[in-house]
Amino acid sequence: MSSGAKNNLAFSRRASRQVNKNRGLRSDQTIRLTGPKSSVFYPELLRRIHYVDTELDRHFFFLTNNFSLSPKTIARLYKFRWQIELFFKWIKQHLRIKAFYGTMPNAVKTQVWIAISVYVLVAILKKELDLQASMYETLQVLGVMLFEKTPVKSLFSADLNKFSKSHLHNQLLLFDF
Repeated sequence: MSSGAKNNLAFSRRASRQVNKNRGLRSDQTIRLTGPKSSVFYPELLRRIHYVDTELDRHFFFLTNNFSLSPKTIARLYKFRWQIELFFKWIKQHLRIKAFYGTMPNAVKTQVWIAISVYVLVAILKKELDLQASMYETLQVLGVMLFEKTPVKSLFSADLNKFSKSHLHNQLLLFDF
């Protein structure tokens, strides 16, 4: 797994490999952590890759226990890590996933696919009905009116605010009080 390395990382270099400096790479080293805690918690050899992103004009140091991938691949994977984090932020904001109900890969994938399906169906509904409401407002209305027998188009008409309890006579009752 890749991880960003701290500037004050205590380590000893065990080996260095040649890198193509024209591709932003500066070094590819095998290291051992020498800090008092880190050397105990992670005694295995690690790989330290120094990469310069010319677009951002920034230096990055990556630590990984993967010795099989090329250093450029490690740098690219880490560079795109931020895109993955932004994707999950978008999922949480737009697909209304606040937490995952399961931790197994299939449970997470199932929850994400269901949320994406709902999002796409609501987007299609918005487009087909030419709704002016935002995705959030559309989801709110659909959530509140889920068990109504009211046509979906009329849920978003200007008369929506004129609904009263007498108009909702077709509402199913869960409890008779």
